[in-house]
Amino acid sequence: MTRQESVPMNDLKRLYQRYHVEIEREVVNTLRSGWWLNGAVGKRFAANFSGFIGVSECVLVANGTDALELALAAVTKRYGGREVIVAANAGGYASCACWQNDLVPHYVDIEPASQLIALQSVLKAASADTAAIVATHLYGGVVDVRAIRDGLEQAGLSHIPIVEDCAQAHGARIGSAVAGSLGDISTFSFYPTKNLGAMGDGGAVLTSDTAIAGHVRQLQQYGWSSKYHVGVPNGRNSRMDEVQAAILDVLLGDVDRRNQQRRGILDQYKSVAGRRSQFLEGGDGAVAHLAVSLCDDRDAFRAFMKERGIDTDIHYPVLDCDQVGWADLPMMGSENLAVSRASVSRLCSVPCYPDMREDEVEQVCLALRDWEAM
Repeated sequence: MTRQESVPMNDLKRLYQRYHVEIEREVVNTLRSGWWLNGAVGKRFAANFSGFIGVSECVLVANGTDALELALAAVTKRYGGREVIVAANAGGYASCACWQNDLVPHYVDIEPASQLIALQSVLKAASADTAAIVATHLYGGVVDVRAIRDGLEQAGLSHIPIVEDCAQAHGARIGSAVAGSLGDISTFSFYPTKNLGAMGDGGAVLTSDTAIAGHVRQLQQYGWSSKYHVGVPNGRNSRMDEVQAAILDVLLGDVDRRNQQRRGILDQYKSVAGRRSQFLEGGDGAVAHLAVSLCDDRDAFRAFMKERGIDTDIHYPVLDCDQVGWADLPMMGSENLAVSRASVSRLCSVPCYPDMREDEVEQVCLALRDWEAM
């Protein structure tokens, strides 16, 4: 067959080309201001982003991993407990946040069709020893956080805080509620390939609890209660620079439209895929951060797509509990992950981002059709 032009998993140059006029204007204005950290631009983006999510407080931090670590530190001090319920299939970020806070990840299973954390698995694992639950909105799908909250209340465990990990779900919704407004606290990454991505690193912690937000603000600035006076332990230096905030503020206004473009691309893939490549279902308000399918013969599928000039990737190839480097760290629940273990060797992602050309989308669709016809 004639080799076609390559379809990359992502191409961030196209994002820059689309918004370069607005981005360059705001970046230059920020640089000319001479205020490059903790300034007015960051405050403006924090206010705009918290308004977009639907909460009152937004603390900008250095990256999404810091956001998870600081959020867990803030919410687990109130009620004690040491176990944190997490999904084992989400790339290790929540697990790292647990260990950094001397907490123990308690892994629970997922739903097959969405690969999102399973409600009944969460409720079965929840106990008086549970310090928090991390609901990861994986791949742009949306965990039903309110159903988890209702189940906890019925079990007499309504005090357990729910942390939403929204690193892959900027603008995702359940009904009219935006992901990040459903739990006690939420975390975001602005890594460049995210649905709302910076041109460098960045993260945020959001909540409507002013006390929790205040604690996070202390922790992200050395634990200070005032300048050079440490009021709480375990603080650090974690902040977003003004240039990244300026870029994110430009891109924020277009998030919903670009999410719609992502959904449209994924819908085209679903329309031609079938038994051999089953794309995940993240719910009506999902934002298609990634186009992930379950393939019975993943290696053959990846080779097939490569022959047709289409990049693929695996998100994520190893469950947290099976990472060699973490084998000696404290963890629980690894024996109760039937769906997670059945899925991990079948996951495969194909290109899905708003700046794909129509011919590239069609190239992927044709390859998917051919794969199904084999």
